[in-house]
Amino acid sequence: MAIITLNNNSLSSVTSLPAGVGGKVLQVVSGTLTSSYTTSSTSFVATGLDVAITPSSTSSKIFIIATSYLDDNGTARDVLSTIFRDSTNLGDSTNGMMDSFGGSTRLRANHSMSFLDSPNSTSAITYEVYYKTGGASISFNSQGSISSITAMEVSA
Repeated sequence: MAIITLNNNSLSSVTSLPAGVGGKVLQVVSGTLTSSYTTSSTSFVATGLDVAITPSSTSSKIFIIATSYLDDNGTARDVLSTIFRDSTNLGDSTNGMMDSFGGSTRLRANHSMSFLDSPNSTSAITYEVYYKTGGASISFNSQGSISSITAMEVSA
């Protein structure tokens, strides 16, 4: 039988992974939304697509993935979306994380956002998708779609 070594150590003497190797997923939580909402707000508004997670360590990172369906209802206006951690916008304060524009045609688009957050907390945190318009009525999660959000705690 061959002797297996790692970094010039026998396998039995290895007690941890080399520096820089980590990132185990500690927990995964997700949520979905089937309700549709329409707004003409030029400020970000909550959609109800949210997920709560309680990190087990202040050094943990939270990876958030959100997918949703947005429709400019033929108004040729920007449709912008972002993710909030509690009351903090994780994207740009004006443009959020995603900006879609249909030009002279009706825009119907899936918005997919992902973000690696470092909340430095062991308290419960809520991540929620917010959206806004560039000036006319837009719809979130219309056409019978199902939107989802997933949060994964990753060890540092």
